[in-house]
Amino acid sequence: MIDHSLLVPTLTSEELERGCALARDYDVASVCIMPHYLARCAAILAGSRVRPSTTIGFPHGGHTTAAKLAETRQAIGDGGQELDVVVNISRVLSGDWRYVETELRALIDATHAANRQVKVIFENCYLQDEHKIRLCEICGSLGADWVKTSTGFGSGGATLADIALMRLHSPPHVQVKAAGGVRDLDMLLEVRALGATRVGARSTQAILDEAARRSGAASSG
Repeated sequence: MIDHSLLVPTLTSEELERGCALARDYDVASVCIMPHYLARCAAILAGSRVRPSTTIGFPHGGHTTAAKLAETRQAIGDGGQELDVVVNISRVLSGDWRYVETELRALIDATHAANRQVKVIFENCYLQDEHKIRLCEICGSLGADWVKTSTGFGSGGATLADIALMRLHSPPHVQVKAAGGVRDLDMLLEVRALGATRVGARSTQAILDEAARRSGAASSG
């Protein structure tokens, strides 16, 4: 379930290398890495089941559609398998749904044309429930692969209420990803119980070591 997050802007090349190696060793779902290191990430993960992924329009979503499309093409060329796209938060809050839908359609279509997958980031901490629901409906109609709560760089992260809301208002073919604030195994299990199939996490090693410890304790018990 874990997308190992390597998006903190101060991470050095050495730290990014170690993070990719850790993700491969722990056989997580993907590594979500800063775009400039995606090609190297894809090379490190080659031959494993871990998918290289990156962000588009991160973290504020205010890039032009043309810039986001250019980022999308670059990410696909660099080996990205999953792209985490930030909606234009300003346009969402302005109620400019035509703009939002047109942009998301362009990005989702470009990604799917290359047989890659898309996660659409809402940044829920800035939105009202009505915005979240409308975004779920748009993403469902456009065939997004996931809807995602947060970037992890806003004023708040994933909440249990938001996971439940997004699962309720998304069609079955759209998965839900929780990001921002999933720092331990208990939180991961809570969001999974509510329907999340992926989580973005920086504390991957601690979460999975705790899962192994509990599994071992249960087996020996």
